[in-house]
Amino acid sequence: MELISGLPEDVARDCLIRVPYDQFPAVASVCKGWSAEIHSPDFHRRRRTTKQAQKILVTVQSKIDSDKTRTGLLAKSTTNPVYRLSVFEPKTGSWCELPLGPELAFGLPMFCQIAGVGFDLVVMGGWDPDSWKASNSVFIYNFLSAKWRRGADMPGGPRTFFACASDQNRTVYVAGGHDEEKNALRSALAYDVAMDVWVPLPDMSRERDECKAVFRRGGALCVVGGYCTEMQGRFERSAEVFDVAKWKWGPVEEEFLDAAACPRTCVDGADGAEGRMFMCRGGDVVALHGDTWRNVAKVPGEIRNVACVGVWEGLMLVIGSSGFGEPHMGFVLDLKNRAWTKLASPEDYTGHVQSGCLLQI
Repeated sequence: MELISGLPEDVARDCLIRVPYDQFPAVASVCKGWSAEIHSPDFHRRRRTTKQAQKILVTVQSKIDSDKTRTGLLAKSTTNPVYRLSVFEPKTGSWCELPLGPELAFGLPMFCQIAGVGFDLVVMGGWDPDSWKASNSVFIYNFLSAKWRRGADMPGGPRTFFACASDQNRTVYVAGGHDEEKNALRSALAYDVAMDVWVPLPDMSRERDECKAVFRRGGALCVVGGYCTEMQGRFERSAEVFDVAKWKWGPVEEEFLDAAACPRTCVDGADGAEGRMFMCRGGDVVALHGDTWRNVAKVPGEIRNVACVGVWEGLMLVIGSSGFGEPHMGFVLDLKNRAWTKLASPEDYTGHVQSGCLLQI
């Protein structure tokens, strides 16, 4: 059976890989042939190699109460926020909200972590929004079907404020954080999303609560900063790198950061940025060149608290606010000419952002 009547198969496939990501479920429902095509392993590869894959930023963002916003009570509305998944598409400037599954109907777990793997978005851990009890649950949203499924729970019991990163292909890595007794953790895990299987990694050299994980091209998982149990809130400058191929950690890089700071804004430079790592430190955007961090640009004055950073194709997206309870806003930095552009953010998408991740789908 022809994919598209009257067209050669290669031309028909070329048409299907151009479908916008939010139309995948509709396309899959047309016929079995189209469904099989967009669910095939080659579909994602062809979208990427032909540069048809779309970049999107998904954030864990609180819902906005418009009445409280208009009456100046936005700060009070953050006391018991309800979190959802917001999606921003940089190319079009459009925003939308992902539907949540039945088990998440009352909002995402607070402090949950998210990572993109292929056409899946993985939501891990966090605190139950009602009981505030730490969870080791895993939920997966599939962009092809627009449906949720449960994943295997993270082994080892609930952990909070852990680092996570994806190889963008099939595996999510989790490292550090703390247990229910507030003990910082050295343990790390790998989650094969397709197989729904967790595998333990060798322990890191030291405990790392509130660390940041960055998966770098070449198969290296870099875990940055954090702090041990006895040093609550006093961040380290060190980092550890896990070589996936060798399945072992390298030696601790004691002075990876040039200043002790929360590493939550560390991101990989991605394609177009020569594989460098970036972060927002104080009021500056800095980039790692070899073993030296260099200033790239000043963070826009309207942002004092940076919540989320993403880098792609020579551009950097920074989302943050001017202070607690203030609306969140976004700016895009052209890393070549170092010029900022402010994003147009609808009121419904100015709520507090806890975390985010870039996907290419």
